[in-house]
Amino acid sequence: MTGATHGTAAAAAGGRLRVVVIGAGIVGACCAAYLRLEGHEVTLVEAEAPAAGASAGNAGAISPGSCIPLSMPGTLRKAPSWVLRKDGPLVVRPGYALTALPWLLRFVAAGRADRVDGIADALRALHGPVHECYRPILAAAQAQALLRRSGCLVVYRSAAAFASARGEWEMRRRRGIDWEKVDGPRLRELVPALAPDFACGVLQPDHGYVVDPRGLVRRLVAQMRSDGADLVQGRARDIGSSSDRLDIVLDDGRKLAADRVVLAAGAWSRPLAAKLGAAIPLETQRGYHLHLRAPRIDLPLPVSFAEGKFYATPMSDGLRLAGTVEFAGLRAAPDYRRAHRLAEMAGRWLPGLGLDGASEWMGHRPCLPDSLPVIGPSPRDPRVLLAFGHGHNGMTSAPATGRLVADMVAGRRPFIDPSPYRPDRF
Repeated sequence: MTGATHGTAAAAAGGRLRVVVIGAGIVGACCAAYLRLEGHEVTLVEAEAPAAGASAGNAGAISPGSCIPLSMPGTLRKAPSWVLRKDGPLVVRPGYALTALPWLLRFVAAGRADRVDGIADALRALHGPVHECYRPILAAAQAQALLRRSGCLVVYRSAAAFASARGEWEMRRRRGIDWEKVDGPRLRELVPALAPDFACGVLQPDHGYVVDPRGLVRRLVAQMRSDGADLVQGRARDIGSSSDRLDIVLDDGRKLAADRVVLAAGAWSRPLAAKLGAAIPLETQRGYHLHLRAPRIDLPLPVSFAEGKFYATPMSDGLRLAGTVEFAGLRAAPDYRRAHRLAEMAGRWLPGLGLDGASEWMGHRPCLPDSLPVIGPSPRDPRVLLAFGHGHNGMTSAPATGRLVADMVAGRRPFIDPSPYRPDRF
Protein backbone atom coordinates (compact mmCIF):
# COMPACT_ATOMS: atom_id res chain seq x y z
CA MET A 1 0.00 0.00 0.00
CA THR A 2 1.48 3.30 -1.11
CA GLY A 3 0.41 5.34 1.90
CA ALA A 4 1.60 2.72 4.36
CA THR A 5 5.00 2.49 2.67
CA HIS A 6 5.44 6.24 2.57
CA GLY A 7 4.38 6.65 6.21
CA THR A 8 6.78 3.98 7.41
CA ALA A 9 9.66 5.59 5.54
CA ALA A 10 8.82 8.99 7.04
CA ALA A 11 8.72 7.54 10.55
CA ALA A 12 12.01 5.71 10.11
CA ALA A 13 13.57 8.95 8.96
CA GLY A 14 12.42 10.69 12.13
CA GLY A 15 9.38 12.35 10.52
CA ARG A 16 6.60 13.85 12.59
CA LEU A 17 3.40 11.85 12.04
CA ARG A 18 -0.22 12.59 12.87
CA VAL A 19 -1.29 9.76 15.17
CA VAL A 20 -4.82 9.28 16.48
CA VAL A 21 -5.13 7.03 19.54
CA ILE A 22 -8.66 5.70 20.06
CA GLY A 23 -9.26 5.13 23.77
CA ALA A 24 -7.99 7.08 26.78
CA GLY A 25 -7.67 4.32 29.33
CA ILE A 26 -4.28 3.35 30.70
CA VAL A 27 -3.22 1.55 27.49
CA GLY A 28 -4.25 4.39 25.19
CA ALA A 29 -2.70 6.95 27.54
CA CYS A 30 0.64 5.11 27.62
CA CYS A 31 0.66 4.70 23.83
CA ALA A 32 -0.08 8.39 23.38
CA ALA A 33 2.51 9.40 25.99
CA TYR A 34 5.29 7.46 24.28
CA LEU A 35 4.31 8.80 20.87
CA ARG A 36 4.23 12.35 22.17
CA LEU A 37 7.67 11.93 23.76
CA GLU A 38 8.95 11.05 20.29
CA GLY A 39 7.55 14.26 18.82
CA HIS A 40 4.52 12.96 16.94
CA GLU A 41 1.34 15.01 16.61
CA VAL A 42 -1.03 13.07 18.87
CA THR A 43 -4.82 13.17 19.22
CA LEU A 44 -6.61 11.06 21.82
CA VAL A 45 -10.21 10.12 21.06
CA GLU A 46 -12.35 9.04 24.00
CA ALA A 47 -16.09 8.33 24.05
CA GLU A 48 -16.50 9.38 27.69
CA ALA A 49 -13.59 10.76 29.73
CA PRO A 50 -10.02 9.61 30.39
CA ALA A 51 -10.00 6.53 32.66
CA ALA A 52 -13.78 6.21 32.50
CA GLY A 53 -13.65 2.41 32.29
CA ALA A 54 -11.59 -0.40 33.81
CA SER A 55 -8.62 1.94 34.24
CA ALA A 56 -10.49 3.77 37.00
CA GLY A 57 -11.64 0.87 39.13
CA ASN A 58 -8.95 -1.78 38.93
CA ALA A 59 -6.84 -3.02 41.84
CA GLY A 60 -3.89 -0.85 40.80
CA ALA A 61 -1.48 -3.80 40.75
CA ILE A 62 1.96 -3.37 39.19
CA SER A 63 3.11 -6.95 38.71
CA PRO A 64 6.33 -7.61 36.77
CA GLY A 65 6.10 -11.25 37.85
CA SER A 66 2.58 -11.80 36.55
CA CYS A 67 3.20 -14.48 33.93
CA ILE A 68 0.75 -17.28 34.74
CA PRO A 69 -1.95 -17.71 32.07
CA LEU A 70 -5.50 -17.54 33.37
CA SER A 71 -6.17 -20.90 31.72
CA MET A 72 -3.91 -23.74 32.82
CA PRO A 73 -3.98 -27.54 32.57
CA GLY A 74 -6.89 -28.64 34.74
CA THR A 75 -9.04 -25.59 34.00
CA LEU A 76 -11.65 -27.76 32.27
CA ARG A 77 -11.97 -29.86 35.42
CA LYS A 78 -12.29 -26.84 37.74
CA ALA A 79 -14.39 -24.46 35.65
CA PRO A 80 -17.82 -26.12 36.14
CA SER A 81 -17.57 -25.81 39.93
CA TRP A 82 -16.63 -22.12 39.57
CA VAL A 83 -19.41 -21.36 37.10
CA LEU A 84 -22.16 -23.17 38.99
CA ARG A 85 -21.49 -21.29 42.26
CA LYS A 86 -23.49 -18.08 42.26
CA ASP A 87 -20.92 -16.48 44.56
CA GLY A 88 -17.89 -18.12 42.95
CA PRO A 89 -14.88 -16.30 41.48
CA LEU A 90 -16.15 -16.91 37.92
CA VAL A 91 -19.80 -16.58 36.97
CA VAL A 92 -21.59 -16.77 33.63
CA ARG A 93 -25.06 -15.25 33.69
CA PRO A 94 -27.56 -17.80 32.34
CA GLY A 95 -28.79 -15.49 29.58
CA TYR A 96 -25.26 -14.97 28.32
CA ALA A 97 -24.01 -18.56 28.43
CA LEU A 98 -24.46 -19.38 24.73
CA THR A 99 -22.81 -16.12 23.70
CA ALA A 100 -19.82 -16.77 25.97
CA LEU A 101 -19.45 -20.47 25.08
CA PRO A 102 -17.16 -20.10 22.00
CA TRP A 103 -14.82 -17.84 23.97
CA LEU A 104 -14.81 -20.22 26.94
CA LEU A 105 -13.93 -23.17 24.69
CA ARG A 106 -10.98 -21.21 23.27
CA PHE A 107 -10.01 -20.30 26.84
CA VAL A 108 -9.91 -23.94 27.91
CA ALA A 109 -7.91 -24.85 24.79
CA ALA A 110 -5.34 -22.15 25.62
CA GLY A 111 -4.63 -23.99 28.88
CA ARG A 112 -3.19 -27.07 27.20
CA ALA A 113 0.17 -28.17 28.55
CA ASP A 114 1.86 -27.57 25.19
CA ARG A 115 0.74 -23.91 25.11
CA VAL A 116 1.10 -22.49 28.59
CA ASP A 117 4.89 -22.12 28.64
CA GLY A 118 4.88 -20.00 25.49
CA ILE A 119 2.10 -17.81 26.88
CA ALA A 120 3.95 -17.45 30.18
CA ASP A 121 7.10 -16.37 28.34
CA ALA A 122 5.14 -13.75 26.40
CA LEU A 123 3.49 -12.40 29.56
CA ARG A 124 6.86 -12.19 31.27
CA ALA A 125 8.36 -10.29 28.32
CA LEU A 126 5.54 -7.73 28.40
CA HIS A 127 5.27 -7.35 32.19
CA GLY A 128 8.88 -7.71 33.30
CA PRO A 129 10.04 -4.22 32.21
CA VAL A 130 7.03 -2.41 33.72
CA HIS A 131 9.08 -0.17 36.04
CA GLU A 132 11.60 0.65 33.31
CA CYS A 133 8.82 1.43 30.82
CA TYR A 134 6.83 3.62 33.20
CA ARG A 135 9.90 5.66 34.14
CA PRO A 136 10.08 8.15 31.21
CA ILE A 137 6.36 8.84 30.95
CA LEU A 138 5.89 9.22 34.71
CA ALA A 139 8.87 11.57 34.82
CA ALA A 140 7.44 13.68 32.00
CA ALA A 141 4.12 13.95 33.87
CA GLN A 142 5.81 14.39 37.28
CA ALA A 143 3.66 11.47 38.45
CA GLN A 144 6.33 9.23 40.02
CA ALA A 145 4.68 9.41 43.46
CA LEU A 146 1.57 7.65 42.14
CA LEU A 147 3.46 4.37 41.74
CA ARG A 148 4.82 2.65 44.86
CA ARG A 149 7.25 -0.25 44.64
CA SER A 150 6.07 -1.81 47.89
CA GLY A 151 6.02 -5.50 47.12
CA CYS A 152 2.88 -7.63 47.16
CA LEU A 153 1.82 -10.44 49.49
CA VAL A 154 -0.24 -13.46 48.38
CA VAL A 155 -1.74 -15.29 51.37
CA TYR A 156 -2.92 -18.90 51.77
CA ARG A 157 -5.14 -20.30 54.49
CA SER A 158 -3.42 -23.69 54.55
CA ALA A 159 -0.18 -25.35 53.61
CA ALA A 160 -2.19 -27.53 51.22
CA ALA A 161 -3.51 -24.47 49.39
CA PHE A 162 0.04 -23.22 48.87
CA ALA A 163 1.18 -26.70 47.78
CA SER A 164 -1.52 -26.76 45.08
CA ALA A 165 -0.12 -23.49 43.70
CA ARG A 166 3.54 -24.46 44.04
CA GLY A 167 3.87 -25.40 40.38
CA GLU A 168 2.85 -21.89 39.30
CA TRP A 169 5.39 -20.32 41.64
CA GLU A 170 8.07 -22.53 40.17
CA MET A 171 7.00 -21.40 36.68
CA ARG A 172 7.75 -17.87 37.87
CA ARG A 173 11.09 -18.90 39.35
CA ARG A 174 12.17 -20.43 36.03
CA ARG A 175 11.54 -17.05 34.40
CA GLY A 176 13.79 -15.17 36.82
CA ILE A 177 11.01 -13.85 39.05
CA ASP A 178 11.96 -13.28 42.67
CA TRP A 179 9.62 -14.48 45.41
CA GLU A 180 9.90 -15.61 49.01
CA LYS A 181 7.66 -17.98 50.96
CA VAL A 182 6.82 -16.61 54.41
CA ASP A 183 5.08 -18.41 57.28
CA GLY A 184 2.70 -17.45 60.09
CA PRO A 185 4.60 -15.09 62.42
CA ARG A 186 6.35 -13.38 59.51
CA LEU A 187 2.97 -12.80 57.85
CA ARG A 188 1.79 -10.84 60.87
CA GLU A 189 5.00 -8.80 60.84
CA LEU A 190 4.43 -7.85 57.24
CA VAL A 191 0.68 -7.18 57.61
CA PRO A 192 -0.39 -6.87 61.27
CA ALA A 193 -4.05 -6.44 60.22
CA LEU A 194 -4.28 -10.01 58.89
CA ALA A 195 -6.41 -12.53 60.74
CA PRO A 196 -4.57 -15.57 62.16
CA ASP A 197 -6.40 -17.76 59.60
CA PHE A 198 -3.47 -17.79 57.20
CA ALA A 199 -0.79 -20.46 57.30
CA CYS A 200 1.64 -18.92 54.85
CA GLY A 201 2.13 -16.46 52.05
CA VAL A 202 4.41 -15.42 49.23
CA LEU A 203 6.13 -12.05 49.13
CA GLN A 204 6.91 -10.65 45.67
CA PRO A 205 9.35 -7.82 46.39
CA ASP A 206 9.48 -6.31 42.89
CA HIS A 207 5.75 -5.75 42.72
CA GLY A 208 3.95 -2.54 43.63
CA TYR A 209 0.78 -0.60 43.01
CA VAL A 210 -0.70 2.64 41.76
CA VAL A 211 -2.25 4.65 44.59
CA ASP A 212 -4.79 6.32 42.26
CA PRO A 213 -5.32 4.53 38.93
CA ARG A 214 -7.76 7.11 37.57
CA GLY A 215 -5.45 9.91 38.70
CA LEU A 216 -2.49 8.34 36.91
CA VAL A 217 -4.31 8.19 33.57
CA ARG A 218 -5.58 11.73 33.93
CA ARG A 219 -2.11 12.99 34.87
CA LEU A 220 -0.62 11.40 31.74
CA VAL A 221 -3.36 12.89 29.57
CA ALA A 222 -3.04 16.32 31.17
CA GLN A 223 0.71 16.32 30.54
CA MET A 224 0.25 15.42 26.90
CA ARG A 225 -2.33 18.16 26.43
CA SER A 226 -0.03 20.73 28.02
CA ASP A 227 2.63 19.54 25.57
CA GLY A 228 0.40 20.05 22.54
CA ALA A 229 -1.64 16.84 22.20
CA ASP A 230 -5.39 17.05 21.61
CA LEU A 231 -8.20 15.26 23.46
CA VAL A 232 -11.37 14.81 21.39
CA GLN A 233 -14.56 13.54 22.99
CA GLY A 234 -16.49 11.22 20.73
CA ARG A 235 -16.95 7.58 19.82
CA ALA A 236 -15.08 6.34 16.75
CA ARG A 237 -17.36 4.30 14.50
CA ASP A 238 -15.23 3.78 11.41
CA ILE A 239 -11.72 4.16 10.00
CA GLY A 240 -11.47 4.96 6.32
CA SER A 241 -8.27 4.83 4.31
CA SER A 242 -6.77 6.27 1.16
CA SER A 243 -3.25 6.17 -0.23
CA ASP A 244 -2.12 9.23 1.72
CA ARG A 245 -4.14 9.25 4.96
CA LEU A 246 -6.58 7.60 7.35
CA ASP A 247 -9.92 9.14 8.31
CA ILE A 248 -11.41 8.40 11.74
CA VAL A 249 -15.18 8.91 11.58
CA LEU A 250 -16.93 9.78 14.85
CA ASP A 251 -20.56 9.09 15.76
CA ASP A 252 -21.53 12.72 15.19
CA GLY A 253 -20.05 12.74 11.69
CA ARG A 254 -16.79 14.54 12.49
CA LYS A 255 -13.68 13.24 10.77
CA LEU A 256 -10.08 13.26 11.98
CA ALA A 257 -7.22 12.80 9.53
CA ALA A 258 -4.18 10.75 10.54
CA ASP A 259 -1.06 9.04 9.24
CA ARG A 260 -1.35 6.34 11.90
CA VAL A 261 -4.15 5.10 14.16
CA VAL A 262 -3.81 3.13 17.41
CA LEU A 263 -6.97 1.27 18.42
CA ALA A 264 -6.85 0.99 22.23
CA ALA A 265 -10.53 1.14 23.15
CA GLY A 266 -10.45 -1.78 25.57
CA ALA A 267 -13.59 -3.89 25.71
CA TRP A 268 -15.20 -1.71 23.02
CA SER A 269 -12.50 -2.40 20.41
CA ARG A 270 -13.99 -5.43 18.70
CA PRO A 271 -16.41 -3.78 16.18
CA LEU A 272 -13.77 -1.41 14.83
CA ALA A 273 -11.19 -4.20 14.66
CA ALA A 274 -13.67 -6.31 12.65
CA LYS A 275 -14.08 -3.49 10.12
CA LEU A 276 -10.30 -3.57 9.71
CA GLY A 277 -10.34 -7.28 8.88
CA ALA A 278 -9.30 -8.50 12.34
CA ALA A 279 -11.64 -11.13 13.79
CA ILE A 280 -10.48 -10.87 17.40
CA PRO A 281 -12.28 -13.06 20.00
CA LEU A 282 -12.54 -10.23 22.52
CA GLU A 283 -14.75 -10.73 25.57
CA THR A 284 -15.51 -8.57 28.58
CA GLN A 285 -14.77 -10.11 31.95
CA ARG A 286 -16.69 -7.84 34.27
CA GLY A 287 -14.85 -7.03 37.48
CA TYR A 288 -16.19 -5.46 40.69
CA HIS A 289 -14.76 -3.46 43.52
CA LEU A 290 -15.73 -1.95 46.84
CA HIS A 291 -13.86 1.20 47.81
CA LEU A 292 -13.62 1.89 51.53
CA ARG A 293 -13.00 5.54 52.38
CA ALA A 294 -12.54 4.87 56.10
CA PRO A 295 -11.18 1.30 56.36
CA ARG A 296 -9.94 1.68 59.98
CA ILE A 297 -6.96 -0.58 59.24
CA ASP A 298 -3.63 0.02 57.53
CA LEU A 299 -2.11 -2.17 54.84
CA PRO A 300 1.53 -1.43 54.05
CA LEU A 301 1.28 -3.22 50.70
CA PRO A 302 -1.32 -4.95 48.50
CA VAL A 303 -2.57 -8.31 49.74
CA SER A 304 -3.91 -10.95 47.36
CA PHE A 305 -6.19 -13.54 48.96
CA ALA A 306 -5.54 -16.75 47.02
CA GLU A 307 -8.68 -18.63 48.01
CA GLY A 308 -10.94 -15.60 47.66
CA LYS A 309 -9.28 -14.52 44.39
CA PHE A 310 -9.35 -10.81 45.18
CA TYR A 311 -6.97 -7.99 46.06
CA ALA A 312 -6.98 -5.53 48.94
CA THR A 313 -4.99 -2.49 47.86
CA PRO A 314 -4.22 0.61 49.94
CA MET A 315 -5.12 3.65 47.84
CA SER A 316 -4.50 7.35 48.39
CA ASP A 317 -8.12 7.77 49.49
CA GLY A 318 -8.86 4.50 51.28
CA LEU A 319 -8.75 0.75 50.67
CA ARG A 320 -9.95 -1.03 47.54
CA LEU A 321 -11.27 -4.60 47.42
CA ALA A 322 -11.25 -5.77 43.80
CA GLY A 323 -11.74 -9.05 42.01
CA THR A 324 -14.13 -11.67 40.63
CA VAL A 325 -14.99 -12.48 37.00
CA GLU A 326 -18.47 -12.27 35.49
CA PHE A 327 -19.51 -12.96 31.90
CA ALA A 328 -22.62 -10.93 31.06
CA GLY A 329 -21.66 -8.73 28.10
CA LEU A 330 -21.34 -4.98 27.76
CA ARG A 331 -24.96 -4.03 28.34
CA ALA A 332 -26.32 -6.00 31.30
CA ALA A 333 -26.84 -4.17 34.57
CA PRO A 334 -24.24 -4.72 37.32
CA ASP A 335 -24.86 -7.34 40.01
CA TYR A 336 -23.38 -5.61 43.04
CA ARG A 337 -23.92 -8.68 45.19
CA ARG A 338 -20.56 -9.76 43.78
CA ALA A 339 -18.91 -6.66 45.20
CA HIS A 340 -20.50 -7.24 48.59
CA ARG A 341 -19.26 -10.83 48.56
CA LEU A 342 -15.76 -9.33 48.57
CA ALA A 343 -16.70 -7.40 51.70
CA GLU A 344 -17.87 -10.56 53.46
CA MET A 345 -14.56 -12.30 52.87
CA ALA A 346 -12.43 -9.26 53.65
CA GLY A 347 -14.35 -8.63 56.85
CA ARG A 348 -13.39 -12.10 58.11
CA TRP A 349 -9.77 -11.95 57.02
CA LEU A 350 -9.02 -8.35 58.00
CA PRO A 351 -10.59 -7.99 61.48
CA GLY A 352 -11.70 -4.48 62.31
CA LEU A 353 -12.10 -3.50 58.67
CA GLY A 354 -14.44 -0.55 58.31
CA LEU A 355 -17.07 -1.34 55.68
CA ASP A 356 -19.47 1.57 56.27
CA GLY A 357 -20.03 3.93 53.39
CA ALA A 358 -18.33 1.72 50.79
CA SER A 359 -18.79 2.70 47.16
CA GLU A 360 -19.50 0.07 44.49
CA TRP A 361 -18.08 -0.19 40.97
CA MET A 362 -18.24 -2.53 38.01
CA GLY A 363 -15.99 -2.34 34.94
CA HIS A 364 -15.23 -4.25 31.76
CA ARG A 365 -11.86 -5.97 31.44
CA PRO A 366 -11.03 -6.60 27.76
CA CYS A 367 -9.91 -10.24 27.67
CA LEU A 368 -8.67 -12.65 25.03
CA PRO A 369 -8.80 -16.42 25.56
CA ASP A 370 -5.02 -16.94 25.56
CA SER A 371 -4.40 -14.29 28.28
CA LEU A 372 -2.38 -12.14 25.85
CA PRO A 373 -3.34 -8.80 24.28
CA VAL A 374 -3.20 -7.98 20.59
CA ILE A 375 -0.44 -5.50 19.73
CA GLY A 376 0.35 -5.03 16.08
CA PRO A 377 -0.85 -3.97 12.63
CA SER A 378 -4.35 -4.70 11.41
CA PRO A 379 -4.62 -7.15 8.50
CA ARG A 380 -6.06 -4.67 6.00
CA ASP A 381 -3.93 -1.63 6.70
CA PRO A 382 -0.63 -1.75 8.61
CA ARG A 383 -0.99 1.96 9.37
CA VAL A 384 -3.62 0.97 11.95
CA LEU A 385 -2.15 -0.65 15.07
CA LEU A 386 -4.28 -2.72 17.42
CA ALA A 387 -3.50 -2.48 21.14
CA PHE A 388 -6.19 -4.02 23.32
CA GLY A 389 -7.18 -7.15 25.22
CA HIS A 390 -4.89 -6.66 28.25
CA GLY A 391 -7.37 -8.33 30.57
CA HIS A 392 -6.56 -8.16 34.28
CA ASN A 393 -3.09 -6.73 33.66
CA GLY A 394 -3.70 -3.35 32.06
CA MET A 395 -1.86 -1.24 34.62
CA THR A 396 1.16 -3.55 34.32
CA SER A 397 1.26 -4.16 30.56
CA ALA A 398 0.28 -0.67 29.39
CA PRO A 399 3.71 1.03 29.46
CA ALA A 400 5.47 -1.78 27.56
CA THR A 401 2.59 -1.71 25.06
CA GLY A 402 3.09 2.04 24.61
CA ARG A 403 6.80 1.57 24.03
CA LEU A 404 6.17 -1.29 21.58
CA VAL A 405 3.63 0.78 19.65
CA ALA A 406 6.08 3.69 19.47
CA ASP A 407 8.70 1.31 18.04
CA MET A 408 6.24 0.13 15.39
CA VAL A 409 5.21 3.65 14.42
CA ALA A 410 8.88 4.61 14.09
CA GLY A 411 9.59 1.57 11.92
CA ARG A 412 12.46 0.43 14.13
CA ARG A 413 13.20 -2.93 15.65
CA PRO A 414 10.77 -3.49 18.58
CA PHE A 415 12.37 -3.63 22.02
CA ILE A 416 10.72 -7.02 22.64
CA ASP A 417 9.55 -9.67 20.19
CA PRO A 418 6.00 -8.65 19.19
CA SER A 419 5.07 -11.94 17.47
CA PRO A 420 3.20 -13.50 20.46
CA TYR A 421 0.76 -10.56 20.42
CA ARG A 422 0.14 -10.37 16.67
CA PRO A 423 -3.52 -9.78 15.78
CA ASP A 424 -3.63 -12.55 13.14
CA ARG A 425 -2.80 -15.34 15.60
CA PHE A 426 -6.48 -16.26 15.88
